[in-house]
Parts: sequence; structure tokens; C-alpha cells
Amino acid sequence: MPDGAAIDQVRSFNRTITQRVGALNDHYLARDRPLGEARVLWEIGPDGCDIKRLRSLLDLDSGYLSRLLRSLEAAKLVRVAPSEDDRRVRTVTLTTAGRAERKLLDRRSDELARSFLEPLSEPSRESLVTAMAEVERLLTAAFVEVDIVDPASADAQFCIGEYFAELGRRFEGGFDHALSISAEVHELRLPAGLFLVASLRGEPVGCGALKFHGRRPAELKRMWVAGSVRGLGLGRRLLSELEQRAAEHGVRTVRLETNKSLTEAISLYRSAGYREVAAFNDEPYAHHWFEKRLRR
Repeated sequence: MPDGAAIDQVRSFNRTITQRVGALNDHYLARDRPLGEARVLWEIGPDGCDIKRLRSLLDLDSGYLSRLLRSLEAAKLVRVAPSEDDRRVRTVTLTTAGRAERKLLDRRSDELARSFLEPLSEPSRESLVTAMAEVERLLTAAFVEVDIVDPASADAQFCIGEYFAELGRRFEGGFDHALSISAEVHELRLPAGLFLVASLRGEPVGCGALKFHGRRPAELKRMWVAGSVRGLGLGRRLLSELEQRAAEHGVRTVRLETNKSLTEAISLYRSAGYREVAAFNDEPYAHHWFEKRLRR
């Protein structure tokens, strides 16, 4: 748990940022609307956005988002209507006035960002931009949610498809999952197993699964992290979550096999306490077999 000094530093940082970006002002960027409405206009974008997606992007309560959209509709900046592709889905698009307002907000946002940097020396600017990138990276990691899902769900199937595609690109001679040891939907659904999906702002960005075998070691399967979020520690988080779930189901040992081309995964497993063991199955794509004894 973070100590009191760390909590105080985060709160101080939050106060400085909210004041510096103008979040306390009802007229954000000298316009007749608060920051919340301005951010919604920006996220809608020039091509529009469905409301469910918008809520996920901004992590907003549906009632609050509805109030923001009603206010923007009253100002004739947005239009809310059923999607042309699916009448059950409501979408929001910018009006002509809304597009003009968004361009103005973009220009003033650039000016605000410039005001952060102009008073500083070049080395200080580089330090600030680097520090901001690191803060954004770490805060993005905190937005990731990991949950058990049905392996037949759209998000799970998307992750599995991306996992197969990456193995096909990286393995010598490609990858044919039909030749690999099975990990089918029914094997990854409770009570036979479980499937985890990691999501960032409503979009699937990683997965991992377990196959249970009673009192025998469980198998770790389908570990994948999207390239767009690598470096956030998500692989380690997924691995830890899988181990915890396995222990909750009475599993004492977890096993896995992997290919020699997946060097990042091999490094992760070793650093997480997995030890290399003799081959325990006949997986045709495996070069390394690992095992870890779980704590109670």
C-alpha cells in the first residue's frame, strides 16, 4: 500500500494540474462551457461515436453523460440519433457548428500546451515532456480492467484471433492452431477452466486462460498482450491474476509451454518464479516448458 507521503504527492500533483489546465473554470479555454462538455466534443470526433463507446472512452456515468449531451444538443453542437447500421445503437455526431467549435478548442488547447512549455528552457521542456509521457503511461496502466469472460464472447474471440495472428508472424514456419494442444471454448469455461480479458476504455487489449485438471497442475494458455499497451506491465498483471485465480480453485502448481521466439514471455515467466522443467507434453510448437508452485 502507498504511504502517506506518496498520497500527499499525488494530491498535490492533482491540485496543480487541475488549476493549470483550467479545470476549475466554468468557461474552459474561454468558451461558454466547462471542461466536461469540451472533452465530450473532442472525443466525439469528426466521424461521430456511439454513446456506449463514448461512455467507455471517458469512464462516465451514463446519467452524467446524458446531461452533457443534452446540454450540447441544446447549444446545437451535436446531434443524437439511432445508428444507420443498427437502430438499437444510439450515436452522436457533431453538427456544422460543433465541428467549428471543436476546431476552435483544438487551437486553444495547442495554445494552452504552448503556455506550459514557452517559459521553460529547452532542457526543462524536454524534462517536462518526458515526465508527462511517463505519467500518462503509468496512469493508462491503472485504467486497464481484468475480468473473467465467456471464451465464446466477442472480446475473447478477438483476443484469441490476435494471439493466433501474432504466433503466425513470429514462429518459424507460421502457426496452425489445429496442430497445437487443444484449448477450445469448452475447456476454458468454468468449471473446466477460465478465460481472462484485459480491457482499456472498453476495448480488449490482452488475455490469458487456464485449463484445470483436478488435483493435477493447471495449464496456462492463450497469453497475449496487444502491442499498443506493451510496456505497461500488463503481461505480468495477467500472469499474477491467473495464478491468483488458480490458487482460489485449489490449484497448487501451474504449468506452461512456450516457443523460443517468444523471448519477452520467456523472460517474464523466469522473472515471475517459473522454473524450466523437462517436457511434460508433446506440443509441437514448444521449445521450453515451465512450472511454478503456487503459495496457498
